[in-house]
Amino acid sequence: MSEVRSPTVRRRELGALLRKLRTEKGLTVEQAADRLLFSMSKLSRMETGHGVATPRDVRDLCDLYGVTDEAERDHMMQLAAEGKQQAWWQSYELNYATYVGLEAEAVAIGDFQSSVVPGLLQIADYARAGHEATMPRLSPNRIDMQIKAKLTRQSLLTRASPPLFTAILDEAVLHRVAGGPRVMTAQLAHLIEVARLPNVTIQVIPFTVGSHPGLESNFNILDMVPPTPSVVFVEGLVGSVYLERPEDLKRYREVFERLQMMALSPKDSIDMISEIRTRFKENR
Repeated sequence: MSEVRSPTVRRRELGALLRKLRTEKGLTVEQAADRLLFSMSKLSRMETGHGVATPRDVRDLCDLYGVTDEAERDHMMQLAAEGKQQAWWQSYELNYATYVGLEAEAVAIGDFQSSVVPGLLQIADYARAGHEATMPRLSPNRIDMQIKAKLTRQSLLTRASPPLFTAILDEAVLHRVAGGPRVMTAQLAHLIEVARLPNVTIQVIPFTVGSHPGLESNFNILDMVPPTPSVVFVEGLVGSVYLERPEDLKRYREVFERLQMMALSPKDSIDMISEIRTRFKENR
């Protein structure tokens, strides 16, 4: 996979700029939308990066906000154009395409998992076991596509200028048997191998620490290059949530830092993974 200029990130960067210009002008979303005969939802979606802005939209908003610098206007026009482009993951019809678009350009990713190996670290057989257990059941072709997309995503860890990736795993992740002992042996060996990358850190929270702040949660913190806002991605059975308010980011960063402190050191974590892998290998 070549390095991507993510349309998801382009839309969010443009949205952040448009929101900043509007607030500096002292206008509410309703006031700005009313003056340009936009719907409030259209402008709101553009500002959050969920809606695609046309060149005319950008031109009209720049006129309203008094942006006269041609370089600044051209930059926003370019962001709007790139926000409409197709990225590799869009052909897979992923239900988490927004996340993949953000992940593609994150400069740092903090991933806490209490139940499964993070997607960026999964081998194909482990991923297949997970997809085969979903409800409603996916077709074999759909599962194959999901696995292919997941393995393609993983190349970002070894590309030029990769993100810093820190994974914190509850010990339960290492014991839950997905696909059988043979698959778990290979999966844990893969964790040990990937942890050798200079940009990857894996830590384990052992059962012996007892309760911890992330016990009933899974979340990712994606740090972006400003002005694109960083975001917290929280997933669960009822759906996924993207949080980018400063207070939400602060809260999740504090929890992540606390989990890092409670976890074993990277070296001790790999030692634990190796020991558990040996047990699985003996039971194949």
